[in-house]
This record gives sequence, structure tokens and C-alpha cells, in this order.
Amino acid sequence: MSAGEILLILFIYLLMFGAKGVPALAQTLGKAVYQFRNATKDVQQEIMKSANDIRKEAANNVRLDQMDLEDAPTTHRPPQMAKPAEPEATVESPTSQGSSK
Repeated sequence: MSAGEILLILFIYLLMFGAKGVPALAQTLGKAVYQFRNATKDVQQEIMKSANDIRKEAANNVRLDQMDLEDAPTTHRPPQMAKPAEPEATVESPTSQGSSK
């Protein structure tokens, strides 16, 4: 809503209910804003509480997993098979290449 629309609504309200109705309108609007802010604050607190509970639960699960790993018996892995040796490349020297004079 723009400021012009709000002024138009207030002008129409003033024409319909007169100057005596303005304080009642302001009081009603004030209560509505107060209740809306309280409701949003309650929702935010509930979300934060749920997030904290989830974090705590996840941290406990991680600790339990770490404890399980520390208590678990160590298993022996089979030895790794050695790679077959690659044939060595022979480099011929330039003198042994049969140079003819």
C-alpha cells in the first residue's frame, strides 16, 4: 500500500464515522499491531527452540558415533598385492648404436 492509498482510506473513514471515530480506529490498529508483533516473536522463538533441539540431538548422535568407533574392534585388512615390476627400459648409448666411420 502506498501513502496515497492509506490517506484515501483514512479520509473515507473520517467522512463515514466523523472525528469521534478516529481514536477508536487508532486504538484498534495499535492493538492489532501489538498482537501481530507478539505472534511473530512467538513463532520465531519456537523455530529457534526447535533448531537448538535438533542441533543438540545431532551433536549427541555424533558423540555416540565417535564412541562406537573407539570401542569397535580393529579389523585387519588383507595385505595389498604388489604391483608387477615393469620391465626396465634400456637406453642405448650413442656410441653403441653402430656408428660406422
